[in-house]
Amino acid sequence: MDGNNQHVSVGNWMLTLFLVGLPLVGIILLFVWAFGSNTPVSKANWAKATLLWALIAIVLYLLVIVVFGAAFVALSR
Repeated sequence: MDGNNQHVSVGNWMLTLFLVGLPLVGIILLFVWAFGSNTPVSKANWAKATLLWALIAIVLYLLVIVVFGAAFVALSR
């Protein structure tokens, strides 16, 4: 079976989820898995989707901070 089309076992997914939960290590591994050439396709797609969700969350978080920050400044005058 081709290395990029191999099945990812349950144990491998459990280790993957554990490692992603570690601060700093997780974000680095997401980039490695998302854009690495030796990563199985299913894991690469999952890593890309996870990075996209993280980006969406950061943008929404910043938007909320800006809106509430502007409202707070307007109310404090």
